[in-house]
Amino acid sequence: MDAILLQILNGLDKGSAYAMIALGLTLIFGTLGVVNFAHGALFMIGAFCAVTLNRILNLSYTVVDETQKDFLGNPLKVDVPYVKGIFGDAFGNAIIDWSVPLAILFSIPIMLAVGYAMERGLIKHFYKRPHADQILVTFGLAIVMQEIVKYFFGANPIPTPAPDALKGSIDFGVLVGLDVNAVVYPAWRFVYFCFAALVIGGVFAFLQFTTFGMVVRAGMADRETVGLLGINIDRRFTIMFGIAAAVAGLAGVMYAPINSPNYHMGMDFLVLSFVVVVVGGMGSLPGAVAAGFLLGILESFASMNEVKALLPGIDQIIIYLVAIIILLTRPRGLMGRKGVMED
Repeated sequence: MDAILLQILNGLDKGSAYAMIALGLTLIFGTLGVVNFAHGALFMIGAFCAVTLNRILNLSYTVVDETQKDFLGNPLKVDVPYVKGIFGDAFGNAIIDWSVPLAILFSIPIMLAVGYAMERGLIKHFYKRPHADQILVTFGLAIVMQEIVKYFFGANPIPTPAPDALKGSIDFGVLVGLDVNAVVYPAWRFVYFCFAALVIGGVFAFLQFTTFGMVVRAGMADRETVGLLGINIDRRFTIMFGIAAAVAGLAGVMYAPINSPNYHMGMDFLVLSFVVVVVGGMGSLPGAVAAGFLLGILESFASMNEVKALLPGIDQIIIYLVAIIILLTRPRGLMGRKGVMED
């Protein structure tokens, strides 16, 4: 029971990233009909927003500290971050320590702007082009964005620590009635899952309960009819592209302490996220989320030593194996609309 619960938690952790990226992919495909292979790069940019804010907060100036002496007895020169000089040591340290959560606020306008620029500057010209053209141009855009990040931040992963208060572990087993230390889980990974659930729930609530969201859902079902009602559905879909970019960026921001950001992390998640979208059903938002968590849990169980001893390498192919089975038996995906991908 302990091992099963731990693997479920690991699966929810991985599934959270898959689900958030796949949700954004599905929003773009469902509204604009665009297969966006640059979506993984948006996840990467979000992670580097956390890196950037951390570096900004650590910008410092040099002062002479009379309380510290070198071996000759001379006062030492020390670097003091500007935030400490402005807000004081205690509050300044707290701001630096919580730079990753603060990067959520920092990244939202950046990701909205990046998404808007991508859609207006490039992708809008490929709405009526074949999906193959869309894949080629967005994949090329992803490579360009990758190389820009590599140029400014280098090729090596950049450690981005979680706040000190959330670096430890929580005894999750006690919370569900198990023995002490039976299931100990990293606190930040649990925070990531809760954050993902909050973001996903917020997106669904926005689409379900706001007038803007209802118009978008109507446009996804019948774009021409909504346009005939005098509604500028194209502008709303552009905004949805920005929201999808922001969701991917937020996933990247909070993932930075789990996996140190590097320039190719977007590509690492992109292919898996497309598999998630296909398994869940092209254009199905609930399907993308459900498939993300389901495949995350399956991947987690497949990575157990007992399973790999019986089926070596199964952890590397389990997601693709499930995708093959789904496509052979139910081409539209688990929750896809009838007729989609079934021609």
